[in-house]
Amino acid sequence: MDPLAAAYERCRRLHRRHGRSYYLATRLLPAWKRRHVHALYGFSRYADDIVDATADLPAADRARRLAAWSARFLAGLDGVPVDDPLLPAVLHTIRVFDLDLDDFRWFLASMAADLTVTGYDSYTDLLAYMAGSAAAIGTMMLPILGSGDRSAAREPARQLGFAFQMTNFIRDVAEDHALGRVYLPRADLARFGLTPADLAATVAARRGTAATRALIAFEIGRARAHYAAAAPGIPLFQRSPRPCVRAGFRVYGAILDGIERAGHDVFAGRVVVPRRRRLALLCRSWSPAPLSAGPPVRQLAG
Repeated sequence: MDPLAAAYERCRRLHRRHGRSYYLATRLLPAWKRRHVHALYGFSRYADDIVDATADLPAADRARRLAAWSARFLAGLDGVPVDDPLLPAVLHTIRVFDLDLDDFRWFLASMAADLTVTGYDSYTDLLAYMAGSAAAIGTMMLPILGSGDRSAAREPARQLGFAFQMTNFIRDVAEDHALGRVYLPRADLARFGLTPADLAATVAARRGTAATRALIAFEIGRARAHYAAAAPGIPLFQRSPRPCVRAGFRVYGAILDGIERAGHDVFAGRVVVPRRRRLALLCRSWSPAPLSAGPPVRQLAG
């Protein structure tokens, strides 16, 4: 297998192993587009793994690894041959679609922030982080998915990135805490009479309290507001990728539904969407029926 094909295959395997719901959604894309989506997933996943999958290493060592990999990537953008099992696919995808390089720089800056920032004071602060870690992924995807009016589709794509990441943050509170991070803003904790120490105690007890369940319900409202803001952008995509985007919207939204059915307790165990349910949602995604973000939503910031 030639190096470029091998790099695309490595990205596909990373995607299949770690992004199962998203990977299933990509099966609804035209075949020629899938490998480019896998490449972007592989890029983001590999950077994330440098930060999180090597958590036993000192932060300084992880920072050096991330900086070295980022430097190889940036050199590749300048045409320098890169000896890397994954980056050739990413660089090829960037060239094919003339992707905005600033999106990649912002993403890498957010990954670097995870090595030093352990929490956020306000939702505005968290949104600034997610602009690189999530919204930038949405805008990277736009040229690949295709849109007749890319400028109009840009903000909905960003909002879908925010929605997906907030869903992950809500579901993975305990896992992120184990990595030394709390993404739920301190102002939100205080709104419900909670401190970071209270959250740590809840994680240790593996059982939500009335206050933490209220906090999670509030954050679900924030996430649903982003889904609602993203929904009008889906008809702006070209016809062929719309089922894929609808599938991601529905499957990730179903995670929030599961958390609500669990009484907003994300501490007792990881909420997952059963495979049968995911497949049913994928089948529904061929329908152009309007998407619902769920129950009434709260404001995006505050």
